[in-house]
Amino acid sequence: MVERFLTQTSFASQEDFKHNFHIRVPENFNYGYDIVDAWAEEEPTRRALCWTNDHGEHIDFTFAQIKERTDRTASYFQSLGIGRGDKVMLILKRRYEFWFSIIALHKLGAVAIPATHLLTKKDIVYRANAADIKAVICAGEPEILRHVTDALPDSPTLQTLVSVGPEMAPGFDDFQQGIEHAVPFVRPAFVNTNDDTSLMYFTSGTSGEPKMVIHDFLYPLGHITTASFWHNLHPDSLHLTIADTGWGKAVWGKLYGQWIAGATVFVYDHEKFAPADILRMIHDYRITSLCAPPTIFRFLIREDLTRYDLSSLQYCTIAGEALNPAVYDTFLRLTGIRLMEGYGQTETTLTICTFPWTTPKPGSMGLANPQYDIDLLRPDGTPAEDGEQGQIVIRTDKRRPIGLFQEYYRDPERTREAWHDGVYYTGDIAWRDEDGYFWYVGRADDVIKSSGYRIGPFEVESALMTHPAVVECAITGVPDEIRGQVVKATIVLSREYRDRAGDELIHEIQDHVKRVTAPYKYPRIVEFVDALPKTISGKIRRVEIREKDGGRG
Repeated sequence: MVERFLTQTSFASQEDFKHNFHIRVPENFNYGYDIVDAWAEEEPTRRALCWTNDHGEHIDFTFAQIKERTDRTASYFQSLGIGRGDKVMLILKRRYEFWFSIIALHKLGAVAIPATHLLTKKDIVYRANAADIKAVICAGEPEILRHVTDALPDSPTLQTLVSVGPEMAPGFDDFQQGIEHAVPFVRPAFVNTNDDTSLMYFTSGTSGEPKMVIHDFLYPLGHITTASFWHNLHPDSLHLTIADTGWGKAVWGKLYGQWIAGATVFVYDHEKFAPADILRMIHDYRITSLCAPPTIFRFLIREDLTRYDLSSLQYCTIAGEALNPAVYDTFLRLTGIRLMEGYGQTETTLTICTFPWTTPKPGSMGLANPQYDIDLLRPDGTPAEDGEQGQIVIRTDKRRPIGLFQEYYRDPERTREAWHDGVYYTGDIAWRDEDGYFWYVGRADDVIKSSGYRIGPFEVESALMTHPAVVECAITGVPDEIRGQVVKATIVLSREYRDRAGDELIHEIQDHVKRVTAPYKYPRIVEFVDALPKTISGKIRRVEIREKDGGRG
């Protein structure tokens, strides 16, 4: 399938990839018809989805079955009045109905808005009114049903509520009954143009209300690189990306590129994360490819890996936050597998990564994806030299790359702020070494300026994380009359060290940082806390820590 969209499908080096990677763009691309239905016609018995849950249920879906279910779902949605351009929120956790629903919405030309089950009434009301959401399709769990029901009176555009079960609530349609009794689906005469909006995400920014990121119908093609040349997938792959369907990482790793590559998507539907369960899934189902954030790998390497047969595992990728080299080294020692890092945003697809033909440098994000014209800019807008910090930007003056968002919906000011004069500003600071590898420093707002030095939070956090006392940490700057700012570490201690919280442990941690990294970066202020402030998606809210410390000297 992938060869239909690429002029060349295998690459021997980064130079080869840079010069010969080109995506063929169909006139009116639709993922539902051009990928899912195409597989169903050509290889109907090919396994598309391997789904299991923490209750022991297991279902395999072939592409023929996915086509049949998504056609039924599209017909059912049509009966509810959902059509081209209508905005539909999907709160479906890891239920297989997510795949039925999002592909059905694509087939109708509607706009899918994946959302987390952690949303409260307030969150749902904000999203419904900000985007004029017409329908909500959700998992039938009491708390989710209650929050959606409570939001309805304050959400005038919400016309349709659907529960996929197991529970219902007054005012909700029954998804299972709906698709069971759906009439045969007839493809609409006109579904979409390539420029139409197919997907919307509310970003969980670390400050302010979430932004509405919209993507066009070509966005899935942007994830060919994600699956084929980062996850390194092929038609015999069984791939697990650990992500709830409410987050952007789900379509990165559980849908678009994976099925273009012909791989099988593995889904483990569970309530509570347990590293032993993930290892058991790899063992039992012979998973070949795993992608997860560094936090997950930190938990995995604390388990006794000798209890599991991980011999099926061929390739592992890592993203979502900067990778601590200590995690890389430990996982390699325990499994023999190198963690291949990647970087991107809700606004993009994969933009920087370690490709199969390159050697990873632990802690580096990797090399630029030639799908994007990536550069580093100084604050004055001039290009940064190798070894010099700059903001990661995507140049769009020559072309708008496939995979880059269209705009922040209904927010031209924020769009212009981030994307102007042919340059999209990611807001992330990095530096590039002489080999072209990028090294993450931190968000532009998070970089600390102390006594003339520019200190990135990640480099100090990486040093801290090598101390056994530190489970989680956040580095921020505190105002200081002499130095401008000083480095502060807010730390969650491991269970074994909680009784030692005090000056002696503070000095021990400070000395440790001085040994691991440049001494001037050590945290002059250390605070131990039970938990770090986070966004709904789990990102650390350093802005909240800074606001609390704003008056400290």
